[in-house]
Amino acid sequence: MSAERFEVSREIAAPPSKVFALLCDPRGHVLIDSSGMLQSADGDPVRQAGDEFVVHMDREALNDYPMGKYDVTVIITQFEQDALIEWTISGSVQPPIRHLYGYRLEPSATGTTLTSYYDWSQIDERYREKGIFPVIPEAGLRATLGILARNVE
Repeated sequence: MSAERFEVSREIAAPPSKVFALLCDPRGHVLIDSSGMLQSADGDPVRQAGDEFVVHMDREALNDYPMGKYDVTVIITQFEQDALIEWTISGSVQPPIRHLYGYRLEPSATGTTLTSYYDWSQIDERYREKGIFPVIPEAGLRATLGILARNVE
């Protein structure tokens, strides 16, 4: 891993198809969020790269940057059924930041080996200079995996 990417893994006692279905559902993202920023979501479950949905956010949950409530559009950048889902966001902050979030799923003896990652290596220099990345700490990814496990096992 680089200094601009986190990856964490966990065994989930559920088949990849069940885990992946939750990750494709906009409301699933809200359900498993450990940061408290994701408040609600609108849109249909995603089925391919290029699909989008809207998430209503509240940055005050982190108490780190005074953005208050705002919306972001989640844009799926990679999609491989039951194996990989990755996205970036676009919102009121322009140009888009270009940080990536994703999950890799692999079948395992107990169900699924799930790897969550957060990559901010492609962010625009104007954001890099602000020193606010990573937005989510590695522990936040681990906590989200725990919440996800609780909801699918």
